[in-house]
Amino acid sequence: VQLQAFGGGLVQTGGSLRLSCADSGSGFFFSISVVGWYRQVPGKQRELVADITNYNSKNYADFVKGRFTISRDNAKNTVYLQMNSLKPEDTAVYYCRGFYGSSWYWGQGTQVTVSS
Repeated sequence: VQLQAFGGGLVQTGGSLRLSCADSGSGFFFSISVVGWYRQVPGKQRELVADITNYNSKNYADFVKGRFTISRDNAKNTVYLQMNSLKPEDTAVYYCRGFYGSSWYWGQGTQVTVSS
């Protein structure tokens, strides 16, 4: 499993971004049973933003409910995080993580910066 996260950038308050987490390694994307998006700011612990199972069961942190949407395209080996109504407090490095076999795999982070 080789997860790659991309799509971050600089956006104004109220704007939108779509992050992508693509697997280029396993060839068995559907078997990655859970893929989650996490975020981290300096000095704080990494926190779960949202996750999705291979059967499309979704879970969201309270602070993104109604603003972010996680989705999965198994044909494209990709999980997306659509982020709308962005706030300055959403500024963080966003990471994706997938569970395959008996292990978790992290992708590299992508920076999201929301200006006020």
